[in-house]
Amino acid sequence: MASVAHAVALAPMAGASRATPGRSSSVAKSLRANTRANARSVGGNTNATPSFLGLRKAQALPRFRSAVPSPDAAPRTGTVVSAVESRAPYTGGAVDLEQILEERDACGVGFVASLKGLRTHKTITDSLMALGCMEHRGACSADDDSGDGAGIMCTIPWKMLGKWCDENAIAGFAEGSSGVGMVFLPQDKKQAAKGKELLEKSIVKEGLVVLGWRVVPVDKTVVGRMARDTEPVIEQVLVGGATGEELERKLYVARKTAEKAAAQLDAKMPGIAENFYVCTMSGRTIVYKGMLRSAVVGAFYLDLQDTDFEAQFCIYHRRFSTNTVPKWPLAQPMRFLGHNGEINTLQGNLNWMASKEADMTHPVWDGREAELRPICNPAASDSANLDRVAELLVKSGRPVAETMMLLVPEAYRNHPELDATYPEVEKFYDYFAGMQEAWDGPALLVFSDGKKLGCRLDRNGLRPARFWRTADDYIYVASEVGVLGDVITNAKNVVAKGRLGPGQMIEADLETGEFLENTQVAKVVATRCDYAEWLKDIMFLPTAEPSGTPKLTSVELLQAQATAGYAAEDVTMIIESMAGTGGEPTWSMGDDAPMPVLSGRPHLLYDYFKQRFAQVTNPAIDPLREGLVMSLEITLGAKGNLLNNDGAKDIPAVSIKSPVLFDEDVDAVLAVASLKAVRVPAFYNADAKKGGLKKGLDALCKAAESAVADGSECVVLTDKPEFGAGSAIPSLLAVGAVHHHLISVGLRTRASIVVETASAFSTHHVACLIGYGASAVNPWLGLETTRQWRLSKKVEAAIERGKMPNMSVADTQRNYKAALNAGLKKILSKMGISLLTSYHGAQIFECYGIGPELIDAAFKGSVSRIGGLNLDELAAETAMFASSNEPADGEISSISARGMFQVKPGLEYHANNQEMSKLLHKAVDLGGKGEGSADAYKLYEEHRNERPATSLRDMLTIVSDRKPIAIDEVESVSKICERFCTGGMSLGAISRECHEAIAIAVNRIGGRSNSGEGGEDPQRNIPIDDADAEGNSNTFPHLRGLRNGDIATSAIRQVASGRFGVTTAFLMGAAQLEIKVAQGAKPGEGGQLPGKKVSPYIASLRRSKAGVPLIPPPPHHDIYSIEDLSQLIYDLHMVNPKAKVSVKLVGQAGIGTVASGVAKSNADIIQISGGDGGTGASPLSSIKHAGGPMEMGLVEAHRTLVENDLRQRVVLRADGGCRSGLDVIQCALMGADEYGFGTVAMIATGCVMARICHTNNCPVGVASQREELRARFPGAPGDLVNFFQFCAQEVREELARMGYKSLDEVIGRNDLFKQAKTLGDGSASKGQPAKTQRLDLSFLTTSSGASGSSTARRNSPTHNDGRVLDDEILEDPLVITAIAEEGEVTISRKIVNVDRAATARVAGVVAAKYGDSGFAGAINIHLEGSAGQSFGAFCVGGVNVRLEGEANDYVCKSMSGGEVAILPPKDSPFAPEDCIIAGNTCLYGATGGRVFINGRAGERFAVRNSLAETVVEGTGDHCCEYMTGGAVVVLGKVGRNVGAGMTGGLGYFLDEDGTFPTKVNGEIVTMQRVESQAGQKQLKTLIEAHVLKTGSPKGTRVLAAWAEALPKFWQLVPPSEANTPEASDEVVEEVVSTAAKA
Repeated sequence: MASVAHAVALAPMAGASRATPGRSSSVAKSLRANTRANARSVGGNTNATPSFLGLRKAQALPRFRSAVPSPDAAPRTGTVVSAVESRAPYTGGAVDLEQILEERDACGVGFVASLKGLRTHKTITDSLMALGCMEHRGACSADDDSGDGAGIMCTIPWKMLGKWCDENAIAGFAEGSSGVGMVFLPQDKKQAAKGKELLEKSIVKEGLVVLGWRVVPVDKTVVGRMARDTEPVIEQVLVGGATGEELERKLYVARKTAEKAAAQLDAKMPGIAENFYVCTMSGRTIVYKGMLRSAVVGAFYLDLQDTDFEAQFCIYHRRFSTNTVPKWPLAQPMRFLGHNGEINTLQGNLNWMASKEADMTHPVWDGREAELRPICNPAASDSANLDRVAELLVKSGRPVAETMMLLVPEAYRNHPELDATYPEVEKFYDYFAGMQEAWDGPALLVFSDGKKLGCRLDRNGLRPARFWRTADDYIYVASEVGVLGDVITNAKNVVAKGRLGPGQMIEADLETGEFLENTQVAKVVATRCDYAEWLKDIMFLPTAEPSGTPKLTSVELLQAQATAGYAAEDVTMIIESMAGTGGEPTWSMGDDAPMPVLSGRPHLLYDYFKQRFAQVTNPAIDPLREGLVMSLEITLGAKGNLLNNDGAKDIPAVSIKSPVLFDEDVDAVLAVASLKAVRVPAFYNADAKKGGLKKGLDALCKAAESAVADGSECVVLTDKPEFGAGSAIPSLLAVGAVHHHLISVGLRTRASIVVETASAFSTHHVACLIGYGASAVNPWLGLETTRQWRLSKKVEAAIERGKMPNMSVADTQRNYKAALNAGLKKILSKMGISLLTSYHGAQIFECYGIGPELIDAAFKGSVSRIGGLNLDELAAETAMFASSNEPADGEISSISARGMFQVKPGLEYHANNQEMSKLLHKAVDLGGKGEGSADAYKLYEEHRNERPATSLRDMLTIVSDRKPIAIDEVESVSKICERFCTGGMSLGAISRECHEAIAIAVNRIGGRSNSGEGGEDPQRNIPIDDADAEGNSNTFPHLRGLRNGDIATSAIRQVASGRFGVTTAFLMGAAQLEIKVAQGAKPGEGGQLPGKKVSPYIASLRRSKAGVPLIPPPPHHDIYSIEDLSQLIYDLHMVNPKAKVSVKLVGQAGIGTVASGVAKSNADIIQISGGDGGTGASPLSSIKHAGGPMEMGLVEAHRTLVENDLRQRVVLRADGGCRSGLDVIQCALMGADEYGFGTVAMIATGCVMARICHTNNCPVGVASQREELRARFPGAPGDLVNFFQFCAQEVREELARMGYKSLDEVIGRNDLFKQAKTLGDGSASKGQPAKTQRLDLSFLTTSSGASGSSTARRNSPTHNDGRVLDDEILEDPLVITAIAEEGEVTISRKIVNVDRAATARVAGVVAAKYGDSGFAGAINIHLEGSAGQSFGAFCVGGVNVRLEGEANDYVCKSMSGGEVAILPPKDSPFAPEDCIIAGNTCLYGATGGRVFINGRAGERFAVRNSLAETVVEGTGDHCCEYMTGGAVVVLGKVGRNVGAGMTGGLGYFLDEDGTFPTKVNGEIVTMQRVESQAGQKQLKTLIEAHVLKTGSPKGTRVLAAWAEALPKFWQLVPPSEANTPEASDEVVEEVVSTAAKA
């Protein structure tokens, strides 16, 4: 029987059908009957439908619907509403990042196909059913009805269209000699007619015949309001006149030329370029798609209800777009593929395609290639652009599988399975590596050209891809299993189940019926050409031995450093640190120095660039534990013709392992004859008053162009003094200018750029150079600095005393290079990029303080929203480096410090400084001494409000449009304090004393404190009732100033990437649950807690090992795409339906689009942090160079939400350096409803800004776990209460001055800002650096219009997803009784894939009453069917779940106890150990319980498992990654990288074929046989339990032959477990002996 949900998925389609001959109306009636009989209802109303299916008019609260009515979004008079200007159609060249950021998406995808070649209508109905059951993977617009996109691609319905042609007297239409175009036409009749005219003209030009046009029958009533506003006229054009591949190519050219013609008309007929769109025009395939919800695709397109619509295959796709403005063309499938995921490398891919398309030719195009350009379009989505490239390659004759493999290569290095089964493919990948950069990112790609059908997964395996095959030779692929609802009823017919692993592919030949899995596909592709022979001419350049002697005198070194812009702290804290340790330096407390454009001190050009990072729409990846998928390899030389390869001449001549070159490596490159490398000096005449840098830059570009035109394949830009005269052009400017100049003259792919640079010495600098076009970087001055440092007396003495290891001069340079390499990988990983070749030239940066002249000269396409420096100003600033270091007399003896990292008298200003902390301590009466001093606070307020400009808001003044009012008319201090929150400062990063004092204080004022990452002591949930008159408590003896009734609980509980301390009870104690997607101090990275700070107490809360450093993964496992974040939001709402869910983001361009997606995902709160966020520990480069200003992020998020009618759905919280009431007012004007305080809360409780948080040596015990230092903690809760009350009073005073009675009245009123530039000549304001004169802050001062009531938003109920399976279970009287009385009950239910996070709410109810493990009863839940995502999540002790069927991703996520067993249907003919039965990322963050899986699981099994025990019969890659406790038993094959980052727990692996050792990441763990008695007992006991719970045949066989099986097991043991009884008998004997002596 089809499941209820699946029936519902088709019901709307059937309901819309007409009583037309051939329509499947009987099916519709049956489905409606099933729905009425079985649908889970709300309050017993059987007419209601589950909201998660997104059906219209559901009585359950629909997905994404706000509980608060949307306001009238009409803009205020005179304000500018749109933040995005309309653009002319793209015509080629460097792409604009702003345009790319407007459209981001993720999706659900799959296909159905008959390998026997059968064409049936069932293929269509099955696909529509599957599509309907992936509605939760998509989203809707603000009207809750307009889908982000859904559609199908399938065989052309020849039978149906043939009948239509017969009925309409159209002759000549026949399969094999005809094609069909599916065309979206503009609503405007004139434009529609013009579009048809253009297409017909192009068709005829290709020698084809237009047979006729067919209006596609649709039911407009099922389309949502917003989608209907842009709904196109949909017609089909029938074409004849050619056959086979000739027909396909002619149709392709006709479509492309018609599109170009429309683009050329756009100026005269605005909008025609976007609204005239050909979905497909082919003789084989057709696409039906639109801005629809999954459930109504079949209802909208009446063709799909026609039983004569028959197909052999059908690809289906449901889209989740973070941009809520409907765009019908961006629905999928595209013309060749459907894509679930995100291309992280898109900007680089588009730029390189624009660069090389001029060289892309093939004989089949007969010289007409120019008509097909531009190939890509930044206005289209990532999926659409990948589709365009793949389609061109296939149309040019490249095989389908080969096309996908070269565009989306697997991680073929360090791949034991590849090496063993298809090693020849390595040569294929090596060949294309230098010619085509990877389209990299999480991607499940389903594709077809009508003859071949297949799918491919990205190199990291970051999207779910399940497939199964039936006895009647049908193949099914889906993002989820269970989409047909027949896992039980069809069990006997399913002969195999599998998954795509990372980088894998399957392909079906639709003509022959042949079905190939990954190894077979790879072998066919790799042997088509002799790639090994072609590679013989390529030089794989080895790394040279670095020089052992300095090349400059000490004075020359200092002069060079001064001129290049080095500061004293750059040398000591960065270069020398990297040379000594081989790693990046760590720092703390965030970046509170002025932005470079606001600073009165000179800055290197690199400092004006901020690294972009992955956030929601795409994932960061883990360079520490999954670094094996990353590569810094890059090639030097000309790139060949991608369309028509011709051996070795088409690929670059040299390959290097790293882009960081020693001086000697540059010499080696120059010596490669085939490269013809040429040095080009990069200097200019600095004596010229104006335009000198511009002239020098022009000359440099001409010289580089001339070198390439003369045959050089490698241009070495150099600023070494011996090669030029004058001042050095800043290297980043030189590289960017040459890169873009060569693009403009069509020569960019003919040569690589290498740069010899003095100014680049850090990882950020090298990343900038590579990102703007350099293939390799020689930091010659940084290397010289390391050489002279090693030979200094200071280092020699340290080595002699044993304070440093004895390193050679060469070793220090190797360390320096290793640190740069590691830092580069981290920077790439933050954006989710695996390969340097994909980062190269991608320009994945934002500019803050760079003006249009500079952007146009060297950084085209980069985001620069606030203007800034021009070329002359840059030249002047660069010259300041040398002048500021000129000695009064004699030779230079040292370079100056600038105070960029620490507060130094007379140097760079820092917002958090000792004077500020002293003033605040006095104001609050530090130590709980009193109610504070209002007068002293005024001094603090003046210090803050009159500071030098540090952040962008300091450049704004408030000009009210009202007269002042009496302060008595303004809302109260207490009302304002309710909006105050503290930032997510983790217990561990700060001390228990500080963390608890902050929580108590915020609870006193009615605000909300934040737990940060790491869990929380349950004792803090209990109000204090033993405080004495002195404010002391036996319960909290380490605190002072307590009162009875105080409570130390954190109202906001954080769920971060490491899941440390996240138990079900922890979640149930929250008023809000915060998902930390990004952190301001290190966005795109996980947290960082040094081992010294992991005390036994901290370790107990985090379920980790004391003394072991904790560096959680980046947001990578279940919050890495919009649909996965949506799932986590759903999970948290499921487990604790009363808690609001917030999502923490960090400001960067495009955050508005991200915020829209988050709002559509049912988040209740969005927190916007700045890139200057405080931290306990972070890589220094991350603190300084990642993340944008909070102000920009907040305004963009607010504006985009308003524009898209989403603002009332979410509360916006600002978290960006709030230190005073003025900050609160400024954040309110920018759109924030609530206000976060971070570092200042620590200062108010005693922090003295020593900036040594990362060392565990905080002198006042604020940020230390050392007991003797914690005893010095000076603060009390009352101190922070005083600060907040003073701050709120300041807010009141400012509101009164402005004439407003409440914050509600000013939130979103950034039109009251005025930029602080008042001088008549436009120059900088008094006290500001001259370089601020070109700043344009109109982005911050332009209002977006009315945004509704902030109070209404804050008071709105928590979002919910309607009635779910758990509600049904919890309403069962037997379950109610069992929970109340700790009894036992067993219940049975059916489950379908849309039942997500099943049993989580049951677990939450139990945990709320009894905690994670205190329930003495038993709730036994037996389920049958296909479980949706997050099955068994948050399970707790006493809840036991048995699933017969299959499960999707995130099984038992964050389980805290209980037991879960999964087994296949009893009638299944396949061997369970050979088939996939659970998805990816199972047991993520589990802190207890047991799980038994009778089958295989996917990637990242037991990642971050803390204490759970589990048995599974096989896994994918990365098993036991970053595990910190528990036990994992695997009875079958595993993928690679097992045990990466595993610091606790034990793993047992059955190795029957002897390959397991090659798959282990041995960086931390050791491998050994299971020798100890306790270990053998643990292993056998778990297998016995597995057999008992699941009946596993494999487990039964292992136990039956235990003596033979035991020696085949490996045990993985991290150092922390080496001395446990399970790992070693010697420990047991030692313990026994010691006990006997006692």
